[in-house]
Amino acid sequence: MATLALGCAALLLAGSVLAPPAGAASTVPLFDRLEALRAAFPAAVRAIGADGMVMADGSRIAIDDGAAKDHEQKLANADLEDMLSQIYPIGVCDTGAPPSRNFDPGRIRNDAFFRSLYGSSPSAAQKTLVSVDWFGSRLPFTATGGADEALVAVARDLASQPALRDYLTPSAGTFNWRVVAGTKRLSAHSFGAAIDVNTRYADYWLWSGGKPGNVPRYRNRLPKAVVAAFERHGFIWGGKWYHYDTMHFEYRPELIAIGRLAESRGCPQE
Repeated sequence: MATLALGCAALLLAGSVLAPPAGAASTVPLFDRLEALRAAFPAAVRAIGADGMVMADGSRIAIDDGAAKDHEQKLANADLEDMLSQIYPIGVCDTGAPPSRNFDPGRIRNDAFFRSLYGSSPSAAQKTLVSVDWFGSRLPFTATGGADEALVAVARDLASQPALRDYLTPSAGTFNWRVVAGTKRLSAHSFGAAIDVNTRYADYWLWSGGKPGNVPRYRNRLPKAVVAAFERHGFIWGGKWYHYDTMHFEYRPELIAIGRLAESRGCPQE
């Protein structure tokens, strides 16, 4: 597991970080990833320090708990370093190839961060929701971090391409406080920060007979234009996961920002 090491010394008290040295131009150091997270949600993250990320609600979240973890353990008990450990491929870094084993950028989530950001209970999360027009249907979506405005922008972009409408509607859901199937982990839908599009054209790793860490085949029927529109406005796509979920789009502007940074630095994979 990566550690903060000298990177911690580069964290500014004001909540930003120093640029990496010239020799690290082809990498995305952890402190750059943390800064992307802070910048994506400036109202929620008060500061970044060597001993953790300080949230606006006063909670402090460990950046690296020091524990060695395999993929399943990261999913079950992620620290912030684990959550940001895989770089979401975008732009020229996205080769279009099926994801490698256990490559699930964005699927690893730190529960404490999400609860601090969106609310630690169904009622608290509901208070952040607003109604968003999704091609004539009203969907509840969180306003935290501008997520609702981002979804409106996605719909606006896709409205100019009527041939894509069948892939988008009806939506299979947004806000739903629940755990991920077969786990004890809260879904991003619990916070109203994800949308599932039409299941008619969806593919899902469990439906293919896959098991954790052993998905026999990858399948996707969603057009690239749909994915591009969502990514343009800060959403990641579950179709870029080894444990794929092609109907799923999740508001993760920090991962898009890290992916763009990686693109500018030669597409590092870790």
